[in-house]
Amino acid sequence: MILVVDVGNTNIVMGIYKDKKLISNWRISTSSERTSDEMGLLLLQFFNHAKVDPKDIRDVIISSVVPPVMYALELAINKYVESEPLVVSSSIKTGINILYDNPKEVGADRIVNAVAALELYGGPIIVVDFGTATTFCAITENGDYLGGVICAGIKISMDALFARAAKLPRVELVRPDKIIGKNTIESMQAGAIYGYAGQVDHIVSKMKDELGGDVKVVATGGLARLISQESTSINEINGKLTLEGLRLIYEMNR
Repeated sequence: MILVVDVGNTNIVMGIYKDKKLISNWRISTSSERTSDEMGLLLLQFFNHAKVDPKDIRDVIISSVVPPVMYALELAINKYVESEPLVVSSSIKTGINILYDNPKEVGADRIVNAVAALELYGGPIIVVDFGTATTFCAITENGDYLGGVICAGIKISMDALFARAAKLPRVELVRPDKIIGKNTIESMQAGAIYGYAGQVDHIVSKMKDELGGDVKVVATGGLARLISQESTSINEINGKLTLEGLRLIYEMNR
């Protein structure tokens, strides 16, 4: 078994693979305040819930965009899983050719998503990840990672609206029945959902023009399903894309 860990700005997502099958996965909030022992005990609780013996965890692979979390996390894995984790970076084997001006600038999550998308769906492909930031990544048929787009995530946008507009409330992110809102809450929800779907479709359209060919679009991340309901450009939704990419990269570097 291998433990795969994706450290995002908002959540840490973990999963256990037995061979090529994801047998269990969990999501916790990202916090740089947790000690290594707190992190380790959380891991043991998850293992216990999944009826997994920590001694059966052969290896661990991590992708992270939050450096302050890494010291405690790696220490926890060393102590409680007795493993030295492989950390994803642009310098390990990924099977893709990163053509960014500076490959080290590409977030580990974007690399991992690109690897999984290319393997599962083929290229050319665009990966849209609805996380704290929304990222768009373009990968060619030959496995060249060309780059992409980074936008403020939908929750960040709504938090900014709430914080900077005195009379606007914090609202639940749900799809309203109509785009013409009859009250403030419906109007804000319409702006968030329909407006963000429109942004996604426009960016994807422009990226397709540059990529050329029959371009597939796969969405992942916490809000992928909600936005995809209104987007006309997304072909696939895969909430486990990052975990699958971690497994694939582990296999390449084992």
